[in-house]
Amino acid sequence: MDLPFLSKWRKRHDPAAGVAVFPDSDSDGDGEGAGGGYAALLAECELLRSLASRAGVRLDDTPASLEALDQLVPRWRDDEEMLPWLGNDAGLYLGTVVVRTVPGTGWRILPEGRPVVRLASGREVDVVLEGRTWAMTGSPELFQAYAEIAEA
Repeated sequence: MDLPFLSKWRKRHDPAAGVAVFPDSDSDGDGEGAGGGYAALLAECELLRSLASRAGVRLDDTPASLEALDQLVPRWRDDEEMLPWLGNDAGLYLGTVVVRTVPGTGWRILPEGRPVVRLASGREVDVVLEGRTWAMTGSPELFQAYAEIAEA
């Protein structure tokens, strides 16, 4: 159903600028809290996993799967409404791969609810921003972003 006033409203409002997770009082901000933590929630990336599955790409939380994502034909760029959501998922997936494969890393939830990956050095990486940039432009590639984060 086409509702003209709704279409006009959507055009006036910018798409979501990121993802927010609000930890409960039992969380110490490191991504782990009551009930097993937020790592599993952040790793869901449902839209990205669905898109990858339809393209025959298996997302197994390894750096090789990031390379496979980089090889996908970016048909999603034609859908401006999907771009920010896919970018969020790509960033969260990048963060998931980093946290699961790079020793000393973990999720940290910033006070405003934004998840970042905290490296052993203490540096924090906004992986959602990396994912959104990848979804919109294809550069830097997810595997390249992973390699830069992993060597830091």
